Amino acid sequence: MIRFALKCANGHGFESWFASNEKFETLLAQGFVTCPVCQNDEVNKELMAPRVRASRRAAEPEVAKGEQPMAMGDPDTTEAIKMLKAHVEANSDYVGDQFAAEARAMHDGAMPHRSIHGQARPEEAKKLMEDGVPALPLPFIPRQKTN
Repeated sequence: MIRFALKCANGHGFESWFASNEKFETLLAQGFVTCPVCQNDEVNKELMAPRVRASRRAAEPEVAKGEQPMAMGDPDTTEAIKMLKAHVEANSDYVGDQFAAEARAMHDGAMPHRSIHGQARPEEAKKLMEDGVPALPLPFIPRQKTN
């Protein structure tokens, strides 16, 4: 996978992931790469600095003074995830395994936009990402899935 910084003819900047540069060029030529703000398909790659580590060892994440990064199992992290789960379940519609189809339909303008959550198979999630459909994994299992 490769990430490109992109800009549409109207000046909107955005990023998207593609399987390869060749796949990007193919999708662009077919008019499938569009601006998420204005849907303009006149899109160009922008200069983007590569992400390079200074050494073979993984760099330590920078943490501001007085802050500690959250870690799974940490009581603060657990509480934050519980709060996120409550917010998502109270403010979005659960669509179950229809998540990918509904997210794509909203992205394509075939149905009105609304907040949804549900499940997608890994290949469906990858395809959504490749096509620029906005979706994020959640760090919890929806309540409806646990019943």
